[in-house]
Amino acid sequence: MRITRKAALAAVAAVSALSLAACSSDGTADDDATKDDNAGISQDSSVNIAWNQPFYSANGTSMTGNATANNVILYMLNAGFNYYDEDLNLVQDTSFGSYEKLSDDPLQIKYTFADTAQWSDGTPAGPADLLLEWAAQSGKYTNVEAVTDPETGEITNQAELDAGVYFDAASPAMALVTQVPEVDGKSITLTYDKPFADWETAISMNLPAHVVGQRALAIEDGVEAQDAVIKAIQDNDSASLSKIAKVWSTDFNFAQMPADADKNLLVTSGAYTITEFVKDQFITLTANPDYKGDHKAAINKVTVRYNGDPMGQVQALQNGEVDLINPQATADLLTAVQKLDGVEVATGAEGTYEHVDLQFANGGPFDPATYGGDADKAHKVRDAFLKTIPRQDIVDKLITPLDPTMTTTRDSYTVVPGSPMYDGIVAGNGQAEAYGEVDIDGAKALLAEAGVANPTVRVLFDPNNTRRTNQFELIKASAAEAGFNAVPYEVQTDWGTDLSNATDFYDAALFGWQSTSTAVTESDANYRTGATNNFYGYSNATVDAEFDKLQVETDPAEQEKILTAVEAELVKDAFGVTIFQFPGVTAWNPAKIGNVSKLTIAPTIFYGFWNWTAGEAASE
Repeated sequence: MRITRKAALAAVAAVSALSLAACSSDGTADDDATKDDNAGISQDSSVNIAWNQPFYSANGTSMTGNATANNVILYMLNAGFNYYDEDLNLVQDTSFGSYEKLSDDPLQIKYTFADTAQWSDGTPAGPADLLLEWAAQSGKYTNVEAVTDPETGEITNQAELDAGVYFDAASPAMALVTQVPEVDGKSITLTYDKPFADWETAISMNLPAHVVGQRALAIEDGVEAQDAVIKAIQDNDSASLSKIAKVWSTDFNFAQMPADADKNLLVTSGAYTITEFVKDQFITLTANPDYKGDHKAAINKVTVRYNGDPMGQVQALQNGEVDLINPQATADLLTAVQKLDGVEVATGAEGTYEHVDLQFANGGPFDPATYGGDADKAHKVRDAFLKTIPRQDIVDKLITPLDPTMTTTRDSYTVVPGSPMYDGIVAGNGQAEAYGEVDIDGAKALLAEAGVANPTVRVLFDPNNTRRTNQFELIKASAAEAGFNAVPYEVQTDWGTDLSNATDFYDAALFGWQSTSTAVTESDANYRTGATNNFYGYSNATVDAEFDKLQVETDPAEQEKILTAVEAELVKDAFGVTIFQFPGVTAWNPAKIGNVSKLTIAPTIFYGFWNWTAGEAASE
């Protein structure tokens, strides 16, 4: 089976709630008196935060590294041109740089780096960094595609990739910038071939170009390495770009502290640097003393401890092993945290939503190839299974007891309940009519028409997640009434990795998507043919064409029509179903950390780390 990654496609949505093993703790902040530096950072201050999946890549915009587990950490490590404020307004960080629209036709955006923008090794941040990101995301230089083994998910044509130019990335926005961006001093200007609705979030700072150049081209001096990267891109130097692409795509993927020889992988542009990292246990970030921007660290040391068990996080909070948690919520968990003394608790809907997606091309019960290429038969089996998913029953039993205000299913694939477009899209997409209620008789009839008896459906979900396990049991029981045999899939590596790398091992995926921005084009990555988060072989020319239109549409009314058309196609194709918006529970010890202000999108609880307070200040 050949799996390709098209270079002109999206990489904007991230998997949420990825979960690995629990971790140990080495304690909390010292009780000794603190010592302040000139910047006002308490040098002895520290905080421990629980999270559910370990960091594994410092390249947060690659196909491999584009996950919430990485990006919440990178939020504290790297600066950028903009960020979301507490009200989800996009704000420029002028202490790092600024950008301006030079023209609408053609769309031209000029980015200018501030004098205070620099990497933690002292090398100035500059146009080379953004130019490299454009080169990676645009697909302009990529001339070979990765082929993976369907059994293991491992790349099988590494020699071909090494010989060619392969960036593990793709962006629909940067594919619209076909001209090499113009570099002028501290500025770089991008010219789009046509308008793009979400140009403000179309590209971001990511990796240090000078480190990539040092590692790829054997250049010691940072500035010289930056210049060499710029020259390779401008000259379309395939030999150099091959090496640059390999370093960009692979070197920054690490799941523990790099060896001393690779310490330049830890270079950052923001408030923190990585100072300790134990595989599957914890990662420690320490304030970067050379950071000159506005978002300086308020707490000197932040240790993120990994624990995939929500109740285990509650226990760690109670024991003082961690000071802030945001686990996947259940009614039992909320009750447990509310019983803890000296702990503050906040609840409310989050930016993540639960859903089930089906595999179209893995040789399973939903794949036309299983039936000799009979697409109609495969569609009937998909439709039948989706009709059995007890969406409202899941909400009633697992969500409403946690938050009495959350009583309805989420019925849109692309927008959040309560947003301006939600009601209109839901009224036109047909999901509520097709899958609003369980229809066992309808499912049986479809299976009979297809001539398929008792199909087995392997369901991927996090086996360590109590709420997901409960959902699976409800789905399994309902599906059995129609003749389906729903079984847990066989875990290969971990469910988050298996989602993209072990597609032959599951037929339906039960998990959550978390928004990383308010961009209207964000869902492009999930449903376009070959896109970053389309792990299922799903392809619909109408959907692709609608997303092409959405990229350049700025009228909200027209955007709503486009997304409605996309969602109607998803329903017609029996792609999958949405189930509920996540209810959230955040709990923290105010004596250890204060001014906690969570966003509904990534970076969630890590938002506004520069406003946190520590120790005695946090309890005032």
